Amino acid sequence: MRLHNKSLNKSSSQYSPSNLFYNGLIALSSFKHIFPLNVTRLNKNYLFAFVDSHIIHYPTPITFTYAWSFGSLAGICLVIQMISGIFLAMHYTPNIDLAFNSVEYIMRDVPNGWLIRYIHANGASMFFIVVYAHIGRGLYYGSYMEPRELLWCSGVILLLLMMGTAFTGYVLPWGQMSFWGATVITNMVTAIPIAGQPIVQWLWGGYTVGNPTLNRFFSIHFFLPFLIAGVCLIHLALLHKEGSNSPIGSDTGVDDVPFYPYFFAKDVFALSCFLLFFAFFVLYFPNVLNHPDNYIPADPLQTPAHVVPEWYFLPFYAILRSIPHKAGGIIAMGAAILILLVIPFTNTSYIRNTTYRPIFKFFFWLFIADYVILTWVGQQSVRNAFIFVDQVATFYYFFFFVFFNTLYW
Repeated sequence: MRLHNKSLNKSSSQYSPSNLFYNGLIALSSFKHIFPLNVTRLNKNYLFAFVDSHIIHYPTPITFTYAWSFGSLAGICLVIQMISGIFLAMHYTPNIDLAFNSVEYIMRDVPNGWLIRYIHANGASMFFIVVYAHIGRGLYYGSYMEPRELLWCSGVILLLLMMGTAFTGYVLPWGQMSFWGATVITNMVTAIPIAGQPIVQWLWGGYTVGNPTLNRFFSIHFFLPFLIAGVCLIHLALLHKEGSNSPIGSDTGVDDVPFYPYFFAKDVFALSCFLLFFAFFVLYFPNVLNHPDNYIPADPLQTPAHVVPEWYFLPFYAILRSIPHKAGGIIAMGAAILILLVIPFTNTSYIRNTTYRPIFKFFFWLFIADYVILTWVGQQSVRNAFIFVDQVATFYYFFFFVFFNTLYW
C-alpha cells in the first residue's frame, strides 16, 4: 500500500505545471538546431533586432502622458482609412453619371457596405481630430524645437498630404457640396497671374468640373494614402533618430524605460477609448459630421445657398474669407499652414514645456480658443458681425506664431 502511494505521488509530481514547463524547455533546447534563430537571443537576427530596438526596447521617457498616444492613434487611423477605402473602391464608379448612385448602391445593396462607408467617412473626421490633437501637443510641449526641426517639418508635410487626400475624397460622392466645393477650390488657382487659367483647365480636363476631373481626383485620392504611409516611415525614422520629446523637456535619457510593456499597454488603452468614441459616431450619429446637402445629387445649374467645406477645413476657410481680396485670401490661407514650417527656426525659447512659461501659456490657450472661433465662424454666412470676428481671429492666429512664439518667455 505504501509503495503504491509513493508511486502515485511520484507520477503526480512529474505532471505538475512547473515540471511540465521545465521539461518543455529541455525538449525545446534539444531541438533548437532545427530553428533558424537561437531561441535565447532572438535579436541576433537583423529583423528581430530592428523590431526589438525600435518597438520593444525603444527608450521612452517615463514621464509620458496619454497626450503622446495621439501619434500611434494617427497611424491606426491611416490603416483604417486605407483598408476601408480599398473596399469602397471595389464598388465605386468614378463617372459623373454613376458616382452618386454607386455610393447609394454601396449603402443599400453591398453587404455591410453602409458600415464600411460610414467608417471611411467618419474616419476622416477622426483622423483630423487625432492629428490636430497631436499638433497641439507638439506646440504645447515644444516638440518643434531643436533638435527635432526636421521631425516637425515632416509632420507638417504629412498634414498637407492629408488635406489633399481629404479634399479629393470629398469630391467623390458627387453630391452638391462635392461638386461646388471642387468648383470653388479649384477656381482658386486662377489667382495665379497669366498661368492660372490654363492650370485650372488642365486640372478640370476641360472648361468646367466634369468627368475628367472626377477621374483625376479619384486617382489622386487612391494614390495619396500610400504616399502618406511612405512619409510616415520617414517621420518615424526621424523620431527614432532624435528620440521622443519628454513632458519635462529633458533629453538626458536618465528616466527612459522600454516602450514595451509600459507604454504599449498605455497605447492599447488609449486605442480602446478611441475606438469607443469612433464607434459612437459610426453607429449612432454617422451623418452628424457631414453636410446634408451632399445627399443631393450634384446639379451644375443650382448653386447651394452656402458652400462650406468639411469641418476640419473651416478654420482655414475662415482665414480665406477674412481678407476681401481673392489672391490675398488664398495667400493667407496657404500661409496659415506653411507658417508651421517656420516656427522651429524662429523659436528663441530654451524652455520646451509651456507649463514652465506662464505668460506664453496664457496666449497658447487663447490661441486654442481662437482656432475654435475660426472653426465656428467658417460655417457662418457672410455678415458684417461675422466678418469682423473672422478678421480679429485671423489676426491673432498669425500674431501668435509671428510674435509670441519667437519670445523666450
